[in-house]
Amino acid sequence: MAYPTFRQSLVTLIAAGATFSSARADEGMWLFNNPPLKQLKEKYHFEPTPQWLEHLQKSSVRFNSGGSGSFISSNGLVITNHHVGLDTLQKLSSEKNNYVRDGFYAKTRAEEPRATDLELNVLMSIEDVTPRVTAALKPGLTAEQSAAARQKAIAEIEKESKEKTGLRSDVVTLYQGGAYHLYRFKRYDDVRIVFAPEQQAAFYGGDPDNFEYPRFDLDICIFRAYENGQPAKIEHFLKWNPEGPKDGEMTFVSGHPGKTDRQLTLDELGDMRDHEAPYLLNMFNRREVFFTAFAARSFENARRVREDLFGIQNNRKRYDGYLAALLDPDIDRSLKAREQKLRDAMSKDAKWKGTLAAYDRIKKAQDETAKILPVYNYYEAFRGKQGASYRAPRGFYSNLFKYARRLLRAGDERPKPNGERFPEFRDSNKESLELDLFSTEPVYDDMELVMLTDSLTDLASRFGYNDPLIQKVLAGKSPTARAAELIKGTKVKDPAVRKQLYAGGAAAVKAANDPMIELAREIDGPARAARKVFETQDETKQQAYGDIAKARFAIEGTSNYPDATFTLRLSYGTVRGYEENGKPIAAFTDVAGLYARSAEHNNQPPFDLPQRWIDKKATVNPATKFNFVSDADIIGGNSGSPVVNQANEFVGIIFDGNIQSLVLDCIFADKQARAVSVDSAAITEALRKVYDANALADEIGK
Repeated sequence: MAYPTFRQSLVTLIAAGATFSSARADEGMWLFNNPPLKQLKEKYHFEPTPQWLEHLQKSSVRFNSGGSGSFISSNGLVITNHHVGLDTLQKLSSEKNNYVRDGFYAKTRAEEPRATDLELNVLMSIEDVTPRVTAALKPGLTAEQSAAARQKAIAEIEKESKEKTGLRSDVVTLYQGGAYHLYRFKRYDDVRIVFAPEQQAAFYGGDPDNFEYPRFDLDICIFRAYENGQPAKIEHFLKWNPEGPKDGEMTFVSGHPGKTDRQLTLDELGDMRDHEAPYLLNMFNRREVFFTAFAARSFENARRVREDLFGIQNNRKRYDGYLAALLDPDIDRSLKAREQKLRDAMSKDAKWKGTLAAYDRIKKAQDETAKILPVYNYYEAFRGKQGASYRAPRGFYSNLFKYARRLLRAGDERPKPNGERFPEFRDSNKESLELDLFSTEPVYDDMELVMLTDSLTDLASRFGYNDPLIQKVLAGKSPTARAAELIKGTKVKDPAVRKQLYAGGAAAVKAANDPMIELAREIDGPARAARKVFETQDETKQQAYGDIAKARFAIEGTSNYPDATFTLRLSYGTVRGYEENGKPIAAFTDVAGLYARSAEHNNQPPFDLPQRWIDKKATVNPATKFNFVSDADIIGGNSGSPVVNQANEFVGIIFDGNIQSLVLDCIFADKQARAVSVDSAAITEALRKVYDANALADEIGK
């Protein structure tokens, strides 16, 4: 079988024209407190009960490393994707024990190593706090004052909830500011690795097959959550269906989609098309080059950067596809028609006609934000599709700088009243902040040097070598020499030092006279100033989107779903193939196809099979289903999401979308867009026949 390249698939997608569906199709990343009961009943004659929904909700897990998962046993087993668990596998690996390359299986619980800084969140309850948040916005306040008032109200709600329940409490912004819900999560911060296949089995086909289909990936990783040093006792977990789903079967996906842009105005989407996506692609391409060069120097270098390079290549490919979608005239026409339909309805209703001015307020705020974005992105933080900031601002791409800034700002922010702090330093986020800050993950000086040197070079190139702040940052040295000086001189590499400085507050941080902390201090003023403008303009946009949301609710009803926010959502769809280049693409692949794919490429990378798959070929059932596709509505962040049938049984796990699914960031399409999953049948077969993990297979689902 010939497999199309990524670029060929993009050309095909744009040339053919995507079919964009309304909510009549299986569209939607639905809130668990507002599920699509009417649509499910009308189309599938199935209406999940409150008990069914609660069970799936509390069986679902969010990974703070950026992904989803689910409980699959009463003794705390949690399954997610290998690429979600990759961060932990990388941090636990060493030159001697390479769990990413070789895989890992703990045959006893005593052999389960603890993750350095992994946190799991399980959604326990949702409460609408919109009236309380919006009540803080008094008439006559400036945008800056409104932003402060809103943040203060949110901080009070979160702190009050956490003190009352003991649960992690986050106020989530929905509909870009049209609603605010309080999500309460049970946290697990003692998480241990149980099983992972070799990365070559998990990411079979490598970058060439990424975002393509057919696929043959065993993209799974199994952890165990612990409480008080013992495996957690889990009430809600998914029963295991070893047969997987059938072609044409209706299934559900429960996960944490990161960020969609479907309710953004045309002006904001235009900014994404013309500025943000090209900016991010430039950055990912730059980093891919220097990480690839670093990895090529030695096997150990390759091991150290594997997780970072994987993420960069994945994001580069993803944004390439998203940009191609935004540049597609068919998609552009659909986006314009979608907004114009709402605008026309608003203009015909005297009650909502005045709300049309909200679009202009958003455009003006976007223009004001654009003026400070270079400083914000390079000195403060930049944001991606997951909604969370990356490791560090673009100009200071370094783990050590990340630690230095957090220590500096913790000393400055924690003495303030809770409602006046940056959100990351609020009482409600204390445990999560400390888990990350005190992480024992390895930090490699040579890798830090490459990263920081390149980002300082990038910074100087963007603002000019003679820029006064650049001169202060470089301190009279080249980017290479300055990076080496900072890395050699800092003590924040040591978790014990970080704990001591954090406990000592601003005085201890200042007395440390640490060069990396002092660098963070040098740029803190401009970074904070840019953040203030960014958040003030964001407040203006939230208020404007809130007005548009009120009009939308009145005109279209409240049965619509909000854009993704990396919080739990319910999607549904049918297991079904599609047509590409005039050829049918079957919904399922199988084990026989895996071996055929390897033979087609003479078992050469990235289509080579791990040795144990070669050794066990005779014992594995070639007819076992491997991967499958469905038209469920998913996006980045859904990685690791369980796929369940109507009986609420685990039948698969989301690990990717095909190339045609990249349009789902901005608009729903179901003609070719598909979610790609590992079949539960493949997982069962692999555990028992390839990895000799019968004890683990026996424990799953019980």
